[in-house]
Amino acid sequence: MPPDQPPVTHTVIDSPIGDLTLVAVDGALAGLYMEQHRHRPAEERFGDRDAEPFGPVAAQLRAYFDGTLTAFDVPLAPGGTPFQRTVWAALREIPYGQTVSYGQLAARVGRPGAARAVGLANGRNPISIIVPCHRVVGSAGDLTGYGGGLDRKRHLLALEAARAAPTLTFAGG
Repeated sequence: MPPDQPPVTHTVIDSPIGDLTLVAVDGALAGLYMEQHRHRPAEERFGDRDAEPFGPVAAQLRAYFDGTLTAFDVPLAPGGTPFQRTVWAALREIPYGQTVSYGQLAARVGRPGAARAVGLANGRNPISIIVPCHRVVGSAGDLTGYGGGLDRKRHLLALEAARAAPTLTFAGG
């Protein structure tokens, strides 16, 4: 690695949706990739394998899959163009257990006519789950493409829907 490049490390953790590869650049999470992820970079770009810097991320992912965590709080360092980073920031504003359409997301980033461009940026999200691109659906609420596959998208949305569902309480007896 050239001396002016920050250190890149990675680890692989298991999850209910298969192995997840976590990639950090200079200690901040720069990638979270699933097996057969559509835009997964080549392994040689992931740097040395070292689980130590990923303890907090792994713990938060376990809590997410256990249904006890609804918002992540880990340092992120996604690459990408300024437009992509704007879309990815907007993804983080979608509440747990909710979905938005590509058109709604485009309006949120101030580009109401750019649903397709938003969709392309969404598909290039390098930090799946934590930057919740799975919460974006088609205009009729249908499930559309997902870098990790539609089965994983269904799983993540079902997990969140089950945990986000309001509990009913009845007064009296």
